[in-house]
Amino acid sequence: MLEEYNDYMNHDILNTMVATLEAKDLYTYNHSTRVAEMAYVLGELLGMSKVELELMYIAGDLHDIGKIGIPDIILNKPERLESDEWRMMKRHSNIGYSILSKARYFEEVSKIVLHHHERWDGKGYPDGLKENQIPLESRILAVCDSVDAMKSDRPYRKSISDEICKDEIRKNKGIMYDSDIAECMLKNWDVVVMKCYN
Repeated sequence: MLEEYNDYMNHDILNTMVATLEAKDLYTYNHSTRVAEMAYVLGELLGMSKVELELMYIAGDLHDIGKIGIPDIILNKPERLESDEWRMMKRHSNIGYSILSKARYFEEVSKIVLHHHERWDGKGYPDGLKENQIPLESRILAVCDSVDAMKSDRPYRKSISDEICKDEIRKNKGIMYDSDIAECMLKNWDVVVMKCYN
């Protein structure tokens, strides 16, 4: 009975956090939902276990929760960010980790969220991890996050076509992205990506 209660409580905490994100920024909420859905399907194709997939889905839903701590004037700026604004925006990974790591239920999720902007070549943030130092789930989220960012209208640019989007992923295999994950995304584009935009 206690275990069942804890499951309900944890589910309620998750729903509350997602609702908080939606109240802050509707774009971020919709973006996070699509990233979570793409990551789950991509993870299935990569042979992840059910437990790993569930953790990754939650992390996808919450990967931008740290944007709660970013000033609205930066979050909703209609032009490209200046360098000091971009430095502040990049703090959202650490802020998200700080929020999520407070709850034991989100301990693993918080680490995935912390590292979802690391790059395969070590030039990402916040810790400059590279290759397999980056958690698998974070590497998957990185590809899905980029795809959705390119395929979404932003204040400073319109969405990018599928072909241009795929070219960007292809060009950045082994640079920004784990090549195996990027290749799986490209080979299964219609299964992973298109269902999120229909």
